[in-house]
Amino acid sequence: MNLIPLQEGLSAGKRPIPVFASKVDATRYCYLIAGTHGDEPEGVYVQEKLVEWLKLAGLSIPFVIIPALNPDGLRDNIRGNGNGVDLNRNLPASNWSDEARAERYFPGSEPASEPETQFLLELMEEYPPGLIFSFHSWQPFVNGRGDCDDILEYIHLVNGYAIVKDDIDNHPTPGSLGSYVYEKMGIPIITFECPTLEQREDLQSIWHENKIALTGLMQSGLIQKHLQRYSG
Repeated sequence: MNLIPLQEGLSAGKRPIPVFASKVDATRYCYLIAGTHGDEPEGVYVQEKLVEWLKLAGLSIPFVIIPALNPDGLRDNIRGNGNGVDLNRNLPASNWSDEARAERYFPGSEPASEPETQFLLELMEEYPPGLIFSFHSWQPFVNGRGDCDDILEYIHLVNGYAIVKDDIDNHPTPGSLGSYVYEKMGIPIITFECPTLEQREDLQSIWHENKIALTGLMQSGLIQKHLQRYSG
C-alpha cells in the first residue's frame, strides 16, 4: 500500500500535522488517528506499527492516517495542545461544555477553538470517513459508538480487551470526537485504548499483544463492509 501525503495542518504551536491517504478518490475512508493526547505515546506507537504493516500488506482499503494530531503535546509529553486544550473535549458536539472535571480536560474557550480541531473537521469534510479508529492509551479496552459491534467483538475475541460501553455518569466525554462523529456524521467510531508503559514492559510488547487482532481485522473484510455501507 502506497501512502500519499495530503495537505498538512498546523498545531497551536505552529508544528506540522502530517496526514497520509492510501487513495484520494474514494467515497468513504477509514480514519486511523493517534496522538490526540500528547502524553499517550503507546497509542501513537501501535498505530505507527500498524501502518508499517499496512504498507506491506497489499490491501485496497482507502485510509486516511493521522500519525499525531497533537504534535505540541507529544513533544512536551502533556495531554493538551500548545494552548493547554484537551483536543478530545474541543469538538463541536451538542454536549460540548465549557466546564472541565479537572484542568487536564480544559475544553477551550468555545467548540472547535483549536487549529488542530479545525483542521480535522476540514479534513473529514474533504475526505469523508465511513469508519474511524482513534488510538489512545489508558487501560486496555475498546469502546465503540455507532453500529460497530462486529469489530469490537473481533478485537475482544483475539486480544481479550474488554468492550466498554459509554459511561456518561462516571466518565463523561463532552465535546469528544466520539460524541461528535456519532451525533453529527452518523458513522461508527472505535476508541482503541492501549495499556500504558506503567502496565507493560515496553512499547514493543504493547504492539505485540495487539498485532494479531489489528492486522487480522484489516484482512477480515469487516472494514470494507462498513465503508461500503456508508458509500451509497
